[in-house]
Amino acid sequence: AATAPSKKITARLKRTLPVRGPQAPTLSELMRWYCLNTNTHGCRRIVVSRGRLRRLLWILLTLSAVGLILWQCAELLMNYYSASVSVTVQFQKLPFPAVTICNINPYKYSAMKEYLSELDKETKKALETFYGFSEGKSKVRRSVDEWNSTGSDFFQQIPLLKVEDFSRTATDLHSGQKRKIEGSVFHKDSSIVNSGDSNDIIGFQLCDANNSSECALYTFSSGVNAIQEWYKLHYMNIMAQIPLETKEKLSYSADDLLLTCFFDGLSCDKRHFTRFHHPLHGNCYTFNSGENGTILSTSTGGSEYGLQVVLYIDEADYNPFLVTSTGAKIIVHDQNEYPFIEDIGTEIETAAATSIGMHFTRSRKLSKPYSDCTETGADIPVENLYNKSYSLQICLHSCFQKAMVDSCGCAQYAQPLPAGAEYCNYKRNPNWMYCYYRLHEKFVKEQLGCQQICKDACSFKEWALTTSIAQWPSTVSEDWMLRVLSWDKGQKLNKKLNKTDLANLMVFYKDLNERFISENPANTLVILLSNFGGQLGLWMSCSVVCVIEIIEVFFIDSLSIIMRRQWQKAKKWWNNRKRGSSGKAPQAGDVERQGHDNPVCIDEDLPTFTTALRLPLPQDGPLPRTPPPNYSTLRLETAFTEQLPDTLELGQH
Repeated sequence: AATAPSKKITARLKRTLPVRGPQAPTLSELMRWYCLNTNTHGCRRIVVSRGRLRRLLWILLTLSAVGLILWQCAELLMNYYSASVSVTVQFQKLPFPAVTICNINPYKYSAMKEYLSELDKETKKALETFYGFSEGKSKVRRSVDEWNSTGSDFFQQIPLLKVEDFSRTATDLHSGQKRKIEGSVFHKDSSIVNSGDSNDIIGFQLCDANNSSECALYTFSSGVNAIQEWYKLHYMNIMAQIPLETKEKLSYSADDLLLTCFFDGLSCDKRHFTRFHHPLHGNCYTFNSGENGTILSTSTGGSEYGLQVVLYIDEADYNPFLVTSTGAKIIVHDQNEYPFIEDIGTEIETAAATSIGMHFTRSRKLSKPYSDCTETGADIPVENLYNKSYSLQICLHSCFQKAMVDSCGCAQYAQPLPAGAEYCNYKRNPNWMYCYYRLHEKFVKEQLGCQQICKDACSFKEWALTTSIAQWPSTVSEDWMLRVLSWDKGQKLNKKLNKTDLANLMVFYKDLNERFISENPANTLVILLSNFGGQLGLWMSCSVVCVIEIIEVFFIDSLSIIMRRQWQKAKKWWNNRKRGSSGKAPQAGDVERQGHDNPVCIDEDLPTFTTALRLPLPQDGPLPRTPPPNYSTLRLETAFTEQLPDTLELGQH
């Protein structure tokens, strides 16, 4: 019961005589109080130092220390998301990769004649018109029907053109007539082979089928490049109309391509190879594809314990306009990866023994926030059209094919078909060529957004290849080796082998060291907090409690003061407005009382009546007056709401 009066007195004094300090200071007073009571020595020295120069020096030192702390902490935060790379080398039995082999020539030219006859006629006519020579007594061992006849209407619509000195007129190499060039000109310069006159440019023009004024002219300084590009364009249109079953028969079988096979010192045959049809390379064959659930491995390095095959290339049956090199293409890849042989395939020469030594490396990158890679590709908004594990190339090709279907209404022949789409051809999609070239131009310039959407895979396997080539077969062994190979395959080939039709390939591990490259976080949360503490202690002699104190004073208390000040201003404005509307004059008691120092009234010592009488009055306040006593109305008044028991007893007596 004794504490109740003291609480009432304290509350009343605080209402009538507001104090200042940590409870209700101004911002400047709060800062002064903080500097005098904080554990950061620099702030205290700013307040207690005598002399402007010394105080200025302490201000500069303190601000410099704060700046260094902020800089070092920012560096720590930036380095927190960095990763360190570790390399682990293990010696163990390694799984053998999948090896995909394709003939550079996708289809037998003798079987493709009936499909390519019109295209070949137009190509040969362009060669005769532009270069002035015909096939004549060609060394190529094949015959084609008479090609001087008029080609199809479509070849006449998109013929090869001869442009002189980038003028807006061009000569049609099919009819010899001149035509006006409209639209943009895209020059794909090449200095490999020129036509003799440096001013002669060869190319072809593509126009929008729906708007004949929208055209684009694609020119080449090299006639070889121009003719090949034009030929491939029409070639893809023809192949898109041939059923897959027919194309598989037109290409090379496993018996045609493979002559001999050895793996790990043991004989192998076509049963160890899996066929898949590639749009640009025809029938390709993958060794150790793992489709039957078994993946071969090797326990010894060296060429004798890898894959050794002899390939039959059959150079005489090559398409002279589609491919200009002879041999095979191979790619080493994981069983779950799609073989992009047209992008990263390695070419194998004929009449040579090619040895490919491998080093196996597994890599693992950290995903977000350390790097912008994807684990499985599930977070990439692009449909995987290849039914293989995610890779950056799969994403880019799938993205372009999706854009092709959306923009052109059909799919590009060199890539898998999306669901419900069909390959582009002239009969159903007469505008696809122009649309494809325009879209591919945007893709190369990164305007389709595919490069921004697609990300690298976080985990991948890589086989680093080292290639060496030797003459094969040797001069002394050429005769008997060709005779034996001809005898082994004689019933199927029906002709004598030539060494330029053969290629010897060896793929093996140079060693069985598996290199595992992984990324690990360079910093952990514990290390980050420790570094923060070290910087705070070094520059400001500060701890975590000091940081909490800074947050309380500079954010919570400062915000509270600002909000209180704004509330008082708003309240004063509202009261003045009410008085102005009612016509009342402001009274003396309405004047806002300003806080002042009150050393007597301290929270720790409860005030009494004696100390309250000694409290100083405001300087501008009126002097107190004591009214004369009114004895008739004299009675005992108290500030207490409840009378104490001893006073009750005195009143009764």
